Amino acid sequence: MQSAFFTKEYFMLKKLFISAILLVAVLSFVVSLLKGNNNPEKTVSIPDRVAVINIQGPIMSGDGEDTLFDQTTGVTSGSVMRQIRDAAEDKTVKALVLRIDSGGGSATAAEEISRELLRFKEETKKPIVSTMGDMGASAAYWIAACASDKIYANSTTLTGSIGVYMPYMNTEELFKKIGISTGKIKSGTFKDIMSTDRAMTPEEKAILQRIVNEIYEDFIATVAAGRKMDAGKLRSFADGRIYTGAQAKNIGLVDEIGNYYDALEATGKLAGFDGIPPIKEKEQKQPWEILLGAEIAKIIKVQFVEQVLGDLQGASPRVAR
Repeated sequence: MQSAFFTKEYFMLKKLFISAILLVAVLSFVVSLLKGNNNPEKTVSIPDRVAVINIQGPIMSGDGEDTLFDQTTGVTSGSVMRQIRDAAEDKTVKALVLRIDSGGGSATAAEEISRELLRFKEETKKPIVSTMGDMGASAAYWIAACASDKIYANSTTLTGSIGVYMPYMNTEELFKKIGISTGKIKSGTFKDIMSTDRAMTPEEKAILQRIVNEIYEDFIATVAAGRKMDAGKLRSFADGRIYTGAQAKNIGLVDEIGNYYDALEATGKLAGFDGIPPIKEKEQKQPWEILLGAEIAKIIKVQFVEQVLGDLQGASPRVAR
């Protein structure tokens, strides 16, 4: 009886919790409509401005989207690339600012984002400025260096870390101690390369070292081209170490010491603004968008607005003939 009571109580609480979430989502949706953000007939004069793209946390490839049940930690290349393309298509955007606070991430993600930045630069001829907070290292520096007209850092920012590494683990001795043995059937000699249950062979290490070296050369080439620096000189301090912003400025990895607003003002000057320019940032998601997901929320929003407008038109007074 007691178990049945607790089960019944659990389901009641669960229903109340879900109802509360749905209520918050509906209320925030209605509030956003009342603010007029979703009125397709509303015409607003938008001034010239600078697009700011935030790159914070680990940089990953893919196209993650935050929902209530699946929230991305860090930033994905898909999200950043969409913002770059949106800025390129927006005629009011006169320059691009990359606001970076990241220790790095995927080399593939960095390459994807870099390609989009170079395309933006080539097609729009508009300036790009990068500004770094606590960190702008490794893949984050790859992104900053590829196409920026200027790179800003604080004197205490940690940047650099130009290099590539590929981690692996060997649990063979641990498995022996706890009595676990493993086996596998494979199609080729190197199919189980980087398996954690055995030591890596010299041939496998050589294969992976060549891959690491190849990606490193891509990193060097990107930074050398973006910073207009001799590749040989760059290699002399591109050994994976990190530098403070002040040190990075002395060796040419950073242009200016300054904060976000210093970078924003400098971007404004490059784009022809007087002082700090108006900015365009990625819109923050409403609670109901996080709950449902952006695409589903967008469909519901449009249908709801159309229904309301239709009802209002149908209810408008008519003159009898």
